[in-house]
Amino acid sequence: MAHEEDTSRLRSLAITTSRNFSSSSSAFFSASQSPFFSPTPPTDTASNFLQLQGQHSSIWLSSKSGCSTLRVAQQQCVELNTRGILSDMPTNPLASISGETQKDENNDFVQEENPKRLDRRIPITPSSVSLSSNRISSCDVFIGFFGRKSPLLRFTNWLQAELEIQGISCFISDRSRCRSSHKHGLVERAMNISTFGVVILTRKSFSNPYTIEELRFFLSKKNLVPMYFDLGSGDCLVRDIVEKRGELWEKHGGELWSLYGGIEKEWREAIDGLPRVDEWKLEAHDGNWRDCILRSVTLLALRLGRRSVVERINKWREKTDKEEFPFPRNENFIGRKKELSDLEFVLFGDVSGDSERDYFELKARPRRKSVTIGWNKRVSLDERRKHKGKEALVWRESDKEIEIQNPEVAHVENQPKSKTGQKFTRKRRSSKILYGKGVACVSGESGIGKTELLLEFAYRHHQRYKLVLWIGGESRYIRQNYLNLWSFLEVDVGIENGIEKSRIRSFEEHEDAAVSHVRKELMRNIPFLIVVDNLESEKDWWDRKPVMDLLPRFGGETHIIISTRLPRVMNIEPLRLSYLSGVEAMQLMQGNPTDQHSIAEIDALRMIEEKLGRITLGLAIVGSILSELPINPSRLLDTIKRMPLQDITWSGHEGNSLKRHSFLLQLFEVCFSIFDHADGPRSFATHMVLASSWFAPSPIPVSLLTFAAQKIPKKHHSTQCWKKLIHSLTCGCPSSYVRKSEAEAVSMLLRFNIARSSVRQGFIHFHDLIKMYVRRRAMVEASEAMVHAVLNCGSVWDHMDHLWAACFLMFGFGTDPIAVELKVPDMLYFVEKVAMPLAYRSFTTFSRCEPAMELLRRCTDVLEAADQAFVTPVEKWLDKSFCCMGPVQTGAQLNPCLWQELALLRANVLELRAKLMLRGAQFDIADDLIRKALFIRSSICGDDHKLTVSARETLSKITRLLATVQISSSP
Repeated sequence: MAHEEDTSRLRSLAITTSRNFSSSSSAFFSASQSPFFSPTPPTDTASNFLQLQGQHSSIWLSSKSGCSTLRVAQQQCVELNTRGILSDMPTNPLASISGETQKDENNDFVQEENPKRLDRRIPITPSSVSLSSNRISSCDVFIGFFGRKSPLLRFTNWLQAELEIQGISCFISDRSRCRSSHKHGLVERAMNISTFGVVILTRKSFSNPYTIEELRFFLSKKNLVPMYFDLGSGDCLVRDIVEKRGELWEKHGGELWSLYGGIEKEWREAIDGLPRVDEWKLEAHDGNWRDCILRSVTLLALRLGRRSVVERINKWREKTDKEEFPFPRNENFIGRKKELSDLEFVLFGDVSGDSERDYFELKARPRRKSVTIGWNKRVSLDERRKHKGKEALVWRESDKEIEIQNPEVAHVENQPKSKTGQKFTRKRRSSKILYGKGVACVSGESGIGKTELLLEFAYRHHQRYKLVLWIGGESRYIRQNYLNLWSFLEVDVGIENGIEKSRIRSFEEHEDAAVSHVRKELMRNIPFLIVVDNLESEKDWWDRKPVMDLLPRFGGETHIIISTRLPRVMNIEPLRLSYLSGVEAMQLMQGNPTDQHSIAEIDALRMIEEKLGRITLGLAIVGSILSELPINPSRLLDTIKRMPLQDITWSGHEGNSLKRHSFLLQLFEVCFSIFDHADGPRSFATHMVLASSWFAPSPIPVSLLTFAAQKIPKKHHSTQCWKKLIHSLTCGCPSSYVRKSEAEAVSMLLRFNIARSSVRQGFIHFHDLIKMYVRRRAMVEASEAMVHAVLNCGSVWDHMDHLWAACFLMFGFGTDPIAVELKVPDMLYFVEKVAMPLAYRSFTTFSRCEPAMELLRRCTDVLEAADQAFVTPVEKWLDKSFCCMGPVQTGAQLNPCLWQELALLRANVLELRAKLMLRGAQFDIADDLIRKALFIRSSICGDDHKLTVSARETLSKITRLLATVQISSSP
């Protein structure tokens, strides 16, 4: 009965589609008549329905409003804003992993035809027909394409998503995949009501009847927008195609109308009509995807009268041009061809462009690793044959790992093990990531060149992504760096004032919501490249949550590259970065390529390379010294050997890592000695390096670095002998090495590769190895200088991460001791001008609730300790009472103004903590904190002071909310 009802519905739908469509436009034929829309039209709708039952291609729509017939759904779809339609295409493997794209926002579903179970329904994916329930009168853009190659699908999905995110409605379809007259009718109606028709042309499009029909139709309406994919507008000439002229058409040319299945004259008219559309010059090649898509969106928005879209795109491009990359491109990048090709292969599943020439260097990989994880031994051979090639791999995500598993194998593996075989069972190996799934991990020791490799890859392939998002992976800063992406993605990660709402979120819910907003934006069909550089740990330092919670699900359009010193990250098999080859290392060390070295000097360079452990950072510094100074390699080798190291305690993990590279540390000391000699009586460049060690891992403002360098006291550790040695080494230095300004000191650091420039004007960056060494070389003076620099020049809006670094030194977070102790006036100024604004902005703007509350709590502890010192007698050694002396005074009595300032600041911190506690539903704690603040203010300022009145109002508000919560929670 249900089967007959479905058949009658389809028959009535086909009749309605044919009748309504033919009457709406004379340029269209019905789906059952047109040879272009249906090359093999069905003669009988019922028999066609029975024939399609065995296929997984027919689409049934179930309306959210509960419409029981398909006729209603079909009539609605003409007026609907269609989203994400790739008609009857199988699920896109690059987009279907995302959990958000599994279901349309209007809860439309696809019914999969199955003879055994006709009522089975699966969620809609971006590659299925997906219709919105909002009625509209027209569709802005129709996008037609033909092909199943991954780059084409990736480009097409990106174009559609970019148009929709700018508010331009579009309908996208590969009509060659449509298997029913119903769906052909839907596409024809969408073409008829579209304002513009974008046809993506590839080399194989001219043999596709649907593409030719789309070209003829939109040419007749004069709204065709041809977009050439891996083609040029000058390549599409009938004569060249037919006669197979040129390398392009040798394989794909010929009499394509025979494959097209139509009339030669109509085919020629369609191709000849392309040059007449001269106002649209949209050509998408491998190196200009981003520019082509943004230009097409801009032109379409202008033609549609959406000038606000154009202004928004131009503003966004101005921002990204300045801040997309953290560092400028290294024009002298050497080697790593195999690693770059390997990264491209891992992320995209293939290589293209210039990388194809290096592809032959890749070692052959077993097919088994790139297809499946492997069968469990307990699975029978029959089951293997039965499921071979039919079981889809799925992603399993947990708090501890991300891996790919076969569902059947996972079920078998999760069964309890027998007691007899438990002892001898082999530990399950971690899964290998599939190639083409968009995630890669680069592992290697510090200084080997991981950041340089990722930077070069990002510059080479940035046009394949809408944006490159660079995230510092240091455990204390990674969450803040991740949330800083909100300005590029244009999402709100702040906390709304939800105190008056029915339910107030907890701190953890606020933080999870902020991460979810960014994560959701990265899981669209718009491709981004996320680079997590120098990932220190798989756990977040603040709450010990897995770092993978921040990243979008693997397998989507967004790609992820992680660089780390860890041997393995998130159960992903890393690409282990090896050293440069001998030829590449020699090229990096030689400095000036025009210099000709003797065999003895070449041997000296090889000796330096060997002693440096072939660390790329050291090789680059050697090359810079040889380029800047008129010395030969053998003399430099002798100088490095004789350079003494500072007395350093080699303890802890960092100490052991540095101890293995003693020759590299001696090379650092040679550079510092060169700076000391060239910089006159005070080594300003060396002091800048010393001050940099306590700043955050991100690029440092030169103004902050200069102020901190000036605060470091002058010390001379070199003996007269070493002064003479360095003088003889640098006797040929030009006069520009004499310090005249901070700009020249920065220039010297950059020329010697001790620091690297940033894309942000006035910022420089230091390598972790250098900062790690100088942090042990001068601990107290440099840390105090850094805090004073932040205290005088820091801005919460510009240098948020460096302010956090200063707070780590001031308050000793975690198990770290307090490294810097300021005098009371400076400490009060730091809490009021740095710590409190930093905590408030972190809480409200970035929803970093726990770190902000922890910072305020430690501020309270420091202020309470200072207050306790003020009320303690200042002369405890006078235990005896003398008749000639009065009572011993306290610090509060000796300096009452400073004590009152301290007490009022403590009350301000308590009030701020109470107000923020309200947003996390911590009413009891907020009540206790505000009462303490009210007591302090009433004692010092009086009951009628405005600060006391403000605290009393806050207390009343907390009391009301607390009473409301108690009433609602009572039975």
